[in-house]
Amino acid sequence: MRHRQVIAVLALAGLLVALYLYLYKIGVYGELKCGSGGCETVQASPYAILLGQPVALYGVLGYAALLAVCVIGLQPRTAAQAWPTLLLAAMATVGFAFTVYLTALEMFVIHAWCRWCLGSAVIITLIWLVALPAARRGRS
Repeated sequence: MRHRQVIAVLALAGLLVALYLYLYKIGVYGELKCGSGGCETVQASPYAILLGQPVALYGVLGYAALLAVCVIGLQPRTAAQAWPTLLLAAMATVGFAFTVYLTALEMFVIHAWCRWCLGSAVIITLIWLVALPAARRGRS
């Protein structure tokens, strides 16, 4: 159950990062606080939109879903069940794979680094590194 608590905290942090990027993308924030200028370059690239929506929105939805599964999995009636752990591992794997793709785009195509995006990449990687062994152990 400890892994669900750790993932919940990480998912909350990821949600806040993704929400910040999403609010910037839809015009709520005028300038990203990045320090390098790479964030604006990445956010202005055509790769910042997927299926007509900002990529950051998918981050918001993904982290919110991870957080929701953690909260449900921490309830007394589901704490001993394995399905939340398996679902977290599956969701984290999808998120990690998507992050690898996005980071590769930053490196090889856009040639700019967004510190916020890299922060999100670290967060989803940590979630994945916590979720996968827990699923393998079969613990709830």
